[in-house]
Amino acid sequence: MANQTSAVVAQDVSSPATSLVQVSAALCVIIVLILGIAWFAKRFGFTPRHGSARGLKVTASVTVGQREKVVIVDVENARLVLGVTPTQITHLHTLPPSVPDEEETHGDGSPESRQPHSFQDALKTILKRQGKQ
Repeated sequence: MANQTSAVVAQDVSSPATSLVQVSAALCVIIVLILGIAWFAKRFGFTPRHGSARGLKVTASVTVGQREKVVIVDVENARLVLGVTPTQITHLHTLPPSVPDEEETHGDGSPESRQPHSFQDALKTILKRQGKQ
């Protein structure tokens, strides 16, 4: 009888710390999996493109009040000046379409390129600026 009473019954004793580690590891794996799927979807174009904003471009914006703005929006053939509040958008003015300025002109009308044509011209421009300062 002594033999049977001294037999040790093996029990699965798991501490709360090991179960906490297991749960935490499982949650971390799930979060990494979600982030990986989101990156994959964005990388390979499964997310929608900004199709509704085609042809619209906000070129300037200024805050005029606590929650009010004046915005210039470029549309196909015009620029719109809009007043934007939390509850409405008001058309204030229409401007002519902007022309990209690739060249500046002197007072006599001759065009001056923004970029120097050669290293010599660039060096002359830098030396002139340093002499004026």
